[in-house]
Amino acid sequence: MGQERIDQFAACTEDHQWIHVDRERAARGPFGTTIAHGYLTLALVAATLGDVIGGRMGPGMVLNYGLDRVRFITPVKAGARIRNRVSLQAIEPKADGKTLYTMACTMEIEGEQAPALVATVLGLATG
Repeated sequence: MGQERIDQFAACTEDHQWIHVDRERAARGPFGTTIAHGYLTLALVAATLGDVIGGRMGPGMVLNYGLDRVRFITPVKAGARIRNRVSLQAIEPKADGKTLYTMACTMEIEGEQAPALVATVLGLATG
């Protein structure tokens, strides 16, 4: 999780809180460095899901159907490496030929005991 990515997310969302973008002040703060926005980490769940499940849910497309639960557990420090551990929880065929997938996602931080976040993610596959 590079500082440049954090800065770009701050610019896109207009969330310039010092803990994310002010390196000097954050160095004196509770984490000793800047941290990623929780919503940036959450946004990366969708991006990394493609790497994990890409092509495994049929030939159609998979749409983001929503989230049932999200909890931000541990802040992601600038420079940290993260990965998404995905567990398929349920597959539910729908009457319209679509399929609802429920996945438990755990965004892990290299070298940390507790994850950055846990989320129940819903994907709707067409075709």
